[in-house]
Parts: sequence; structure tokens; C-alpha cells
Amino acid sequence: MCGIFGIFNHKDAANLTYLGLHALQHRGQESAGISSTDGYTVTTHREMGLVSDIFDADVLQKLKGNAAIGHVRYSTAGSSNIGNAQPLAVEYSQGYLAIAHNGNLTNARIIKDELQNYGSIFQSTTDTEVIIHLIALSHENSTLERLTSALKRLEGSYSLVLLTNKELIVARDPQGFRPLVLGKIKDAYVVSSETCAFDLIGARYIREIEPGEIVHISQEGMKSYKPFKKTNPQFCIFEYIYFARPDSFMFGETVYSVRKDLGRQLAKDTHVDADMVIAIPDSGIGAAIGYSQETGLPFELGLIRNHYVGRTFIEPEESIRHFGVKLKLNAIHDIVKGKRIIVIDDSIVRATTGRKIIKMLRQYGAKEIHFRVSSPPTTHPCFYGIDTPSRAQLIASSHTVREINKYMGSDTLRYLTPESLRKAVGSDNYTFCDACFSGKYPSKFPWGMELEQMELFSKR
Repeated sequence: MCGIFGIFNHKDAANLTYLGLHALQHRGQESAGISSTDGYTVTTHREMGLVSDIFDADVLQKLKGNAAIGHVRYSTAGSSNIGNAQPLAVEYSQGYLAIAHNGNLTNARIIKDELQNYGSIFQSTTDTEVIIHLIALSHENSTLERLTSALKRLEGSYSLVLLTNKELIVARDPQGFRPLVLGKIKDAYVVSSETCAFDLIGARYIREIEPGEIVHISQEGMKSYKPFKKTNPQFCIFEYIYFARPDSFMFGETVYSVRKDLGRQLAKDTHVDADMVIAIPDSGIGAAIGYSQETGLPFELGLIRNHYVGRTFIEPEESIRHFGVKLKLNAIHDIVKGKRIIVIDDSIVRATTGRKIIKMLRQYGAKEIHFRVSSPPTTHPCFYGIDTPSRAQLIASSHTVREINKYMGSDTLRYLTPESLRKAVGSDNYTFCDACFSGKYPSKFPWGMELEQMELFSKR
């Protein structure tokens, strides 16, 4: 997860970055930050919490300049504290530098150990700081060359923005795990994790930053570089399934249209007689509408979400997550009472949320509950930026569909198959990473580590 935003050559750079982060708030709720430059220095403000709670008029007024970057965070590598909030900003021998990163570096611990042996001192536990140290120690002349040299040492996923007092540099890893898009508002270039941020500020979408591409933006204009060996892209399939906002345009499609296609395919594969289709909001709504359209069953708002409570999946503490489930959703009694219901969700991770929802629906008089999931069983952890670090926490890694169905208390449980998932997202045109479902990781892990050892990396 995490969301990044950057803008160059606009008099309201910090304010637009603030709005951009608002649009990307769904990608991280732990902390947020903005770094801006007036051409001489780089000023940074970051805090724990939501964007709207962190930035007010007084704070934004201090973030002067015509270029800025921003970040909203949820933790994978590194604990949840202010020291790991981004952008990370430093002053080193070549001047001021701030960086914001979405992704997870699988060889960060190895590089960090090496750097510490040479005397480097780390101020955080986030893998992003490794990039800063590699840039600072580089013997190259320009920031662009230093960053390129650093990125050539990295493995894993990264979409990042880097700001100095005179330039904005944007980079995406060679396999393109995490999304990154380029746009323009008047004479200013903007970059973002998702296009929904462009819509809010009135920016025009230009294109995706390509896998393995580095874009350098300065007063001299924009230049594109592709310094890495070309490899097959591995776009994260979970962006379509859950992470991205439905109104974003990603990997050639609108996210909402893809989610409806997932629901249609799910209906073709797993339909059962019922009275209505309901969604677990909000990420299950697109698939539920597609399921409804395919079957002709009415789509009803059987579950209502309290929008003042964050997404339970991405909140860091388990106690908060369980409390959030109770606070977050409620059923409409007269809609579900006595009805045979098909409940659509985007995925099942631990099954605790689904179990509580099914119990609620039973209490409100649902006659039958058929649970349908618009993705395959999540059986393996992700090491590229998603917080599913342990197979022990993934119920599908150790339980059959029948066992999960019994645990959740549904009448039937069916998932979308991997084959149907690929059909629905049109994988003939794009290559997606589905390691969380298949266990087929697109990159090798350092030192030949076993997966269970790698899981410790995300918890350090």
C-alpha cells in the first residue's frame, strides 16, 4: 500500500499535494507528510494520523515553494511510529533531499547490514532509508545518477518520488509492482499512485510511468530514462481487487469496470439460487454489482458502512481491527430478514471479519447466506508491499474451503478461480503478480531464504 504524490512547477504545490494525499488516503492511514522546496531548501512536515488532521492552513503556509512531494503510509517494513513516517528528508554533502516510497525492498536488510558495517547510522527502521544511504555514499555526480546507481542495487518493489531544491525525480521498479502515473496541470507535471488524485486537482492524465523508468523533472523540462535491463512486468493484481479506488484508471482499465467483470465471472462460476446480492462495502460493491447484472438478481444495500471508521484490513493493531469490525458495519433488518442472500467480498485474509458479518446477518433473520469471493484464496504472504506477512495469519494457507465455510458460518462459500481471475482482468494484455494466490513469486529472495524466514523481515 502507501500512496505517493509529487508536483513540480506550480505556485500552490503544497496545497495541491495536500489534496492529492486526500484522494490517496485509502492507501494508508497511519501517517502522512509533505516536503516542499522554494529552490533553496526543502521543508518537511509529517505526523501520525490522517491527512485532514495533520495539515491545516498554518502548516501548509510554511511549506513554501513550487515543488512538493507527499506520502500516506501504512507499514510493511518498519514499525508504526513517527520515525518511519515519510517523506524522509535529509541534508547531506550534495544538499537537501526528500524521498517517499511505495513498496517493499526484499534485500533491504542485507544492504542495511552492509552499510552499518561501514559506519552508516540509521534513524528509522523503514527500508526506504536504505535508498537515502546508497544515494549519499554514491560517487556519481548528479542526484539522478546517484539514484540510478542506488536503485540498481535494490530488489523488490518501489514506486518513489525524490525531491531536491531544484528537481523532482520519479522512479518505478523494473517489474512495475506498484502503480505510478504521470499527469499535468497547466505547466506543472504531477505524479501519483493513482489517477483519482488527478481528478481532484484538475490535472490531465498523460500515461503510466513505465516499469523500469526514471523520470527527471526540472526547470529544463521532463526527461525519461530507462537504465535497467528490460524484464516482464508484474503488476500487482490486488490493486484491481482491493487497494485502488474504483474511479482510478490503472493498467489500461478503470478499476470499477474490472471489479464488475470479476463479479460477472464469479456469477458464471458459482451462482446459487437466492433472493438478492449484497456487498461487504466498500471494496466488494463493484463485484457485487457485476454479479447482480450477470444473474439478474437485485442488488441491495444489505450492509451499511460507517464511513468515519477506517479500513479494517490496513489498520496496524489487531485489537483496533477487531473493534473496527463491530463499529464499521451494520445490516438493514428488513432487507435481510427471511431472505436468501449472496454476500460478495473482494477477499478473505483471516476470515474474522466475514465470520462476524455472517453472525450479524443471522441475528437479523437472514434465511440463507452464500458467501462469494471475487478473488482466489489468499494462501501466501506478499513481500512487495502488502501487509500479509505470515502464512499463519492467512486462513486459506492451512484450511480448505469447506473448513473456512464452517468457521465463518455461511451456508456455502466459493472463490473465484485463478483461471477465471486471469480471464476477468484480461491478462493476455498485461502480466500480473498473483503470488499471494499462487505462491509463484516473480523474484528470488536473497540468500535463498525460505519464505517463513522472509516473513520475519516484514516484522522487524
